[in-house]
Amino acid sequence: MFDSVGWGEILVLLVAGLFILGPDRLPAAAAWVGRAMRQVREYATGAREQLRHELGPEFDELRKPLEDLRGLRDFNPRTAVRRTLFESDDAPQKPNGYPAPNGSSPPAPAPPAPLPTAQQPAPGERPPIDPDAT
Repeated sequence: MFDSVGWGEILVLLVAGLFILGPDRLPAAAAWVGRAMRQVREYATGAREQLRHELGPEFDELRKPLEDLRGLRDFNPRTAVRRTLFESDDAPQKPNGYPAPNGSSPPAPAPPAPLPTAQQPAPGERPPIDPDAT
């Protein structure tokens, strides 16, 4: 829960609490916050255990997408670009990025269809006008 809060931030909160609450009420407030956090943690653990008991093996299937989303939180664009540009993948991949089945090489992508080319007017001739385009 306090992954991103360092000792400096905690010290600032303690000093602010000391000025706001005073030295008489600060220990009671800290004890109240500790009890409240412990109770919330117990509620969350109980709810998780109840869901695990009720859903059985489906609970793990529900947790997997949430863990994938949690992995996105740790996404570092610089690392992704470096991995994409400079690290080679030995496993063959299909054009959509998924690994090819049975270790076979991916099929070559089809060449794009040629675009229709407009006829160039002869020198001195006015190009045709499309009334729908104007």
